[in-house]
Amino acid sequence: MRPQFVLFGSSIVQYSFHQGWGATLAHLYARKADIVLRGYAGWNSRRALNVVDKVFPKNAPKQPELVIVYFGGNDSTPLHKSGNGPHVPLDEYKENMRKIAKHIKSLSENIRIIFLSTPPIDETKIQKFRWFGYYFSDDGIHLTTKGNKIVSNAILKELKDADWKPSLYWKDMSAKFEEDSPYDPISLHVKTTNISHAPFPYAGSKL
Repeated sequence: MRPQFVLFGSSIVQYSFHQGWGATLAHLYARKADIVLRGYAGWNSRRALNVVDKVFPKNAPKQPELVIVYFGGNDSTPLHKSGNGPHVPLDEYKENMRKIAKHIKSLSENIRIIFLSTPPIDETKIQKFRWFGYYFSDDGIHLTTKGNKIVSNAILKELKDADWKPSLYWKDMSAKFEEDSPYDPISLHVKTTNISHAPFPYAGSKL
């Protein structure tokens, strides 16, 4: 059964599958692992904690090898006077994340977790360094193509440097259906060419 990587979070995760870091992982691991989206716009750590046992049931026939978790952007929004909305107090947020981590770690002895921190919310610094429209979209929260590339590179570097057995770095993992086939493309020398390990186009990175 193929390894499974689950991306669990809010819109930073959901939108990453549209030309973002999630799409990059799905591209690089196309022959290596299944990249599963469990990111939903508008979610905060409180809502995630309420459903974490449904997203990651302990009795599932297959547990993921890797879970990448992102929550915090919606939690940090100002508290609405009605008491409703995505805001979560900081101490509760930290406790929610601990509980989410504890549940995921309990699924398997071999499961790995990467937590992504929230983007900076200091608007003065964002404006000073002209990050709007460069790394972040106009809302100051969601990532542009350049911002997504930074996240992609950071995740890939972590996977490459991690001392995990087995390695979850894409270049170290075996490809599925990598055996030679008479149906492989024909080269200029009229020989079939196995392209299962051909370099993936990923400009701007050596990872």
